[in-house]
Amino acid sequence: MKLTILDHPLGSHFLSRLRDKDTRSAEFRDLCGKITTILLIEATRDLALKTRKISTPLAPVSSPVLAERPVVIPILRAGLGMLEAFTRMLPDVDVGYVGLERDERTAVANRYYQKFPDLENRTVIVLDPMLATGGSASQTIRLVYQRSPSRVKFVCVIAAPEGVRKLKKDFPNLEVFTAAVDKKLNANRYIVPGLGDFGDRLYGTP
Repeated sequence: MKLTILDHPLGSHFLSRLRDKDTRSAEFRDLCGKITTILLIEATRDLALKTRKISTPLAPVSSPVLAERPVVIPILRAGLGMLEAFTRMLPDVDVGYVGLERDERTAVANRYYQKFPDLENRTVIVLDPMLATGGSASQTIRLVYQRSPSRVKFVCVIAAPEGVRKLKKDFPNLEVFTAAVDKKLNANRYIVPGLGDFGDRLYGTP
């Protein structure tokens, strides 16, 4: 598995603001979009290109354009906070969804919704801001691999070592992009130091 940890001053700044407990939901949503944009630029760095003839105001030119249209799949609900940054960059992207709800007692995620476009021979990017135990990510990525994509990438804002190890064990060919790998999970399986419950902070729910 290939792990890429974001190395950019703006990414570090945005992440620090996301971690701050005094950052309110409106700013939190804005920061989520900004850091996701930087992560997605990294995650799409190797998308295939082709050459197309276009006309500038001065002359015709052969210029590179995307040769593939990736699929993006946010894990509900917190992954929705990352989706807009992607669709702003690529408005024609196909979007799938997986809905998972974590049992607070067992930390096991139960799937309540799934809807995918055609994934065969396509690059698929799965979005979820927090990679904690890796259970939700692994469950979703397994569903994706069952539909024969050409490759799969997972993008998160922060990760725990436990989640990274699980994805590495489950999916040797996976590419993971994150802004930080934090210290550990606590007894309640939350990332430490982390930033709290991403979904609750994103949407202002208690």
